[in-house]
Amino acid sequence: MNVLLLKEPREGGNGPDPYIKELSAYGHKATLIPVLSFKFVSLDTLSEKLFQPEKYGGLIFTSPRAVEAVKMCLGVNNKKEVWENLKDKWNAKTVYVVGKATASLVEEVGLSPVGEDTGTADVLSRLILEREDSNIMPLFFPCGSIKREVLPTALRENGIPLETLTVYQTAQHPDLEKNLTNYFTQQGVPASIAVFSPSGVNFCLETVRRLAGPQLSHIKFAAIGPTTADALAAEGLTVSGSAEKPTAPHLAAAIAQAL
Repeated sequence: MNVLLLKEPREGGNGPDPYIKELSAYGHKATLIPVLSFKFVSLDTLSEKLFQPEKYGGLIFTSPRAVEAVKMCLGVNNKKEVWENLKDKWNAKTVYVVGKATASLVEEVGLSPVGEDTGTADVLSRLILEREDSNIMPLFFPCGSIKREVLPTALRENGIPLETLTVYQTAQHPDLEKNLTNYFTQQGVPASIAVFSPSGVNFCLETVRRLAGPQLSHIKFAAIGPTTADALAAEGLTVSGSAEKPTAPHLAAAIAQAL
């Protein structure tokens, strides 16, 4: 069956996207349509803070984009050499992450991630609260413009100092409506649509409703995790599958079961 994945292709990866690969193992044909576009901001400030590990109690990354912003800072003016001396200072603290994709990017810049199995910001915040107390220096949290407030709120309510910096802005992909229209015109209404963020729900739903028309109720909607599932449900859609963890095998299994 046809499955529409509302996400961008994996960047810099060799071979097929893992979500397409996992779904094809179940006999389903998946297509990717990117939903979001990103603009990096405040990189000078980010760079400044990255090179002052002594001012912080640790790092928090809840998205691959935030780590990509770090990579961009390190690629400017041969800062990689300086970073070689500083990364050990960060690794002497804790580098918290959500999800395997973010964890693997963190490892690429020479840092040792903790929390890759947490899956959501809610679970990560509980892990941080178990490990840290209010005596630590601020945790530094580079994030996106549409971050949820769950993690910052949980830490602040428990007295854990936190410093956030917006390092990328999220917007709708400029070709989203055109790409969705082409897909529905050429392949028809998909058996399942997988959504990867609440922003994806907000940006796609109106167009998907229009293109699917009365067949909307036949589509099995799947979510990468509970927050996205809640966003779908809030729009009155039935969520037929939600990944137990935000990985390709878990989402593919949920979609295959729904179909």
